[in-house]
Amino acid sequence: METLVKEKKILIVDDEKDILKLLSTVLTKEGFKKIYTAETGEQGLKLFKSLKPDIILLDIMLPDKEGYEVCKKIRESSMVPILFLSAKSEEMDKILGFALGGDDYVTKPFSPKEVAYRVKAHLRKNSINSNEDKNISFGSFEINEEKLEVKKNGIILDLKPKELKLFLYMAKHPNQIISKERICNEVWGEDYIGFDNTIMVHIRRLREKIEENPSKPKYIINVKGLGYKLVVKDE
Repeated sequence: METLVKEKKILIVDDEKDILKLLSTVLTKEGFKKIYTAETGEQGLKLFKSLKPDIILLDIMLPDKEGYEVCKKIRESSMVPILFLSAKSEEMDKILGFALGGDDYVTKPFSPKEVAYRVKAHLRKNSINSNEDKNISFGSFEINEEKLEVKKNGIILDLKPKELKLFLYMAKHPNQIISKERICNEVWGEDYIGFDNTIMVHIRRLREKIEENPSKPKYIINVKGLGYKLVVKDE
């Protein structure tokens, strides 16, 4: 883990200089050597593009644009872990953060030591995922990404290309709310405008192939007003 820590680049985007200094100090003590900071959303996006950081700590209340907007922009091209820092503690704020692609949410005031350990946990998880093979298994499902094949109870499902890409993406982000906009941008590479009905049609067809009762889905569920979630329970 020590080598991993030294090599990883951390980008902190927050308009409070004291927080930038505090987090930088604690992360340095934890062994991180490559820490970069930005005080506005625009600066953060520029550093993201030039540095390609391994993890981003992102404040929501920025002077030029909300962290939510910054997160959406980043998610157009990258799945880098994003940990939101925010004074907003309402449940809906947290749900929105996760729906837009955030991986974690820490409420201010926070323990900088805890943030450092959360950073390490996400980096460790990412490192493990990148070294894993192309097989994903949960419940009665087996997905072979290399063969582009999905099995349920050992039987290959006849999924169309977009259905397959959608199911694979959701399987890689289990129990995470995925917005319709995110499906268009990240799964299909399309602009969201005008695709609302198309997404609902593909979700319905996918449910017909994977659910016991498509009218009462237990795997792909609606999260009203936010998107969809693939429910994966611990075995």
